Amino acid sequence: MSINYSFGLPLKHNFTEFIYYSGLVLPHEIEQIHNLWEEEKVIKATLSGDQKYNDEIRKSSVIFIDNTAENDWLYHKLGSVAIKTNNESYWFDLLGFHQELQLTKYTEGDFFDWHLDFGAGEISARKLSVTVQLSDPDEYEGGDLQFMINQKIVTAPRTKGTVIVFPSFIMHRVTPITKGIRQSIVGWVSGPPYR
Repeated sequence: MSINYSFGLPLKHNFTEFIYYSGLVLPHEIEQIHNLWEEEKVIKATLSGDQKYNDEIRKSSVIFIDNTAENDWLYHKLGSVAIKTNNESYWFDLLGFHQELQLTKYTEGDFFDWHLDFGAGEISARKLSVTVQLSDPDEYEGGDLQFMINQKIVTAPRTKGTVIVFPSFIMHRVTPITKGIRQSIVGWVSGPPYR
């Protein structure tokens, strides 16, 4: 028996697979974000819905950024850019961030193989994925965020402070880090689940 999970395509036709904004997160804001990294809060990254670590698909470390008054500026900034992008390019029915933002660290040998951010269960309401590049491109080798678009691999910009927004059903990966450290934020803006 096969089960289908309907995502619902963007209402806007001829949508762009991903959109990026260079330099949107400023250097002093990136420093604030880096200061959120606390070793005692670090966990190994798992796949959504899984409690078990699977380093054949994903290998990295994360902390969750609490949606508190102290971090409201970050949620507001990323939420605003997601709404702007949605209004111009996708037209999804959005409700907001239903899960905490993840601050992710990739070190040598870390990666995240091809995947979607949308699926069954708790991730079924995700509509837009948002990622922020927090490391200078020369601080690491490998670690490219790549999209599979019409069977062609497209690499996203690596510039520090760049925000990238894309529908959560777009196939993507982070290639293995061969040297250095890459940090990023990932988050998902949700909407009503499709039936």
